[in-house]
Amino acid sequence: MRWRDGRRSDNVEDVRGRSGPGFGRGAKFGAGTLIVVVAAYFLGVDPQLVMGLLDTGDLGGTTQVGPEQTAPPDDEAGQYAATVLGFTEDVWTQLFASSGERYTPPRLRLFSGQDVSGCGTADAAAGPFYCPADQKVYVDLDFFRELVQRFGGPGDATEVGSFAQAYVIAHEVGHHVQTLTGISDQVHRSQARATEQDGNALQVRMELQADCYAGVWAHYEQDRLDTRDIDSALAAAAAVGDDMIQKKMQGYVVPESFTHGSAAQRQRWFRAGFAGGKPADCDAFSARSL
Repeated sequence: MRWRDGRRSDNVEDVRGRSGPGFGRGAKFGAGTLIVVVAAYFLGVDPQLVMGLLDTGDLGGTTQVGPEQTAPPDDEAGQYAATVLGFTEDVWTQLFASSGERYTPPRLRLFSGQDVSGCGTADAAAGPFYCPADQKVYVDLDFFRELVQRFGGPGDATEVGSFAQAYVIAHEVGHHVQTLTGISDQVHRSQARATEQDGNALQVRMELQADCYAGVWAHYEQDRLDTRDIDSALAAAAAVGDDMIQKKMQGYVVPESFTHGSAAQRQRWFRAGFAGGKPADCDAFSARSL
């Protein structure tokens, strides 16, 4: 992806080196955490739901002791993430404006190891996630190494400029769009009244819509992309499909337990958004077939 001439977002908090084991309050994760959160499948929306209320202490908002000082990322990997966020801001600002709405961008928080989010403790093993409580996207960039080494993600996912990384960030920004439009609240209210299986099915549709929104964003960046970039995004989407994760972790697939969608579904909905660049094409909740 051609990115070096792009605008870097100012909405980035880089706390790498200051996060890690013991950073913040409630940082209590053992060796078994990785298995639990992988079973919840990467790219979750809300750790309180996706991580199954792991032992994170008080999950109601968090407070900092005094104002926190953060600086813009000064390394290539951080600058690339900031640039991708800037690209998403430009596209979604225009799309919201076309509907007479104002887009308020999320903040991107780059951390290492562990951090504290408005949804509780952020742990690198959980992968990137969006927290609606503080409207921030949390990313430990080491996730992309795990994506390749443990889950068969695209080989370029650890390289600066990999579109697989852009897809992951755009997916989480898609969850922010769902928060701004009220979709997240509607889904969470419905899940509170639903059976576990029906709640999982709603979560799948929400994740697939976020994949589609990532595709919508990519549609407007085509002048920066080539076919290898799209292939990289599709490979990343497939690697974090529920069926692929379950096969690797337990050797068999249980579709009723899916919370993010199969590899084929995730790829299909990314393509749907990419094809037309229209958020209206991302109504996974009305679709009869996913």
